[in-house]
Amino acid sequence: MFAGNKFIITVALNGGMQQDRDGAIVPKQPAELGEAAARCYEAGAALVHVHARDREGKNSGDPAIYSEIITEIRKRSPVLVQTTNGIGVRRDPKTGGFIWPSDEERLGLLNIEPRPDVFGVAGGSADFYHPEGGYHKETPYVNSPEFLRSTIQEVYARGSALEFEVVEATVIHRLLRYAEEGLFDRHRKNIWLLHGGGFGAVPAITRNLLFNVEEGLRYFPQAIFGMTSTGRDMFKMITLGLSMQCDLVRVGFEDGIHLPDGTVARHNHEMVAKAREIGALFGMEPATVEEARERFGI
Repeated sequence: MFAGNKFIITVALNGGMQQDRDGAIVPKQPAELGEAAARCYEAGAALVHVHARDREGKNSGDPAIYSEIITEIRKRSPVLVQTTNGIGVRRDPKTGGFIWPSDEERLGLLNIEPRPDVFGVAGGSADFYHPEGGYHKETPYVNSPEFLRSTIQEVYARGSALEFEVVEATVIHRLLRYAEEGLFDRHRKNIWLLHGGGFGAVPAITRNLLFNVEEGLRYFPQAIFGMTSTGRDMFKMITLGLSMQCDLVRVGFEDGIHLPDGTVARHNHEMVAKAREIGALFGMEPATVEEARERFGI
């Protein structure tokens, strides 16, 4: 954990499926993402998480678009950049069904130039149910062991940090097994566990998330402890995390559009401002980009 009273604010700016709704303006094109990232940085964010969209605003795995996004962000601010490694799904234009990206497509995002600062991966498979994010039916979201192992090896070999999305405690025990097999050192200082509810069968219930957090820190004692959630539970869960002196919180339109009072944010940076206010209640303040770099070990 941070030695002092700092916490990293990260913003998931757009996701792969979300569209403008109820007054919220979701950035989609590279220049829009660059501008949104700069506003979030000015509000106190140290990191942004982005998905690529094509010119029609639909989800894309095109590395060239990701490259353009990173370039546009770095033109405007020094905020750290994390690209998704899930890519997300596309809709079949004929059937309307989901088309999931292959492991090869997803691993290809590790080679984007200019390079993202940090990376992320879901720590296991899940039945994904996220109405706020455009997934209105439970959809199997597969993260194969081979994909997870390859991502861990490549990211750590590059000296970067890897966010593990923890949807339930089984993820933690899988990672522990990989560490015991020698894939990585469980005492690394930049193991990054992002806990959250509402992303599938795991509800945003305090008791459940407390168990996950405790399990994570029991087996990975120097881990970066992050908290998030979806929809109207987002700020409830990040408040819980901040009350526990977490290292990181994630807000943003990928996960929800509502502020703590139930009103809809028009732009992502309004969520950053609210996270900052909540942190202040617990005597905490946002980490700078340089402080975040140090904590991520990059």
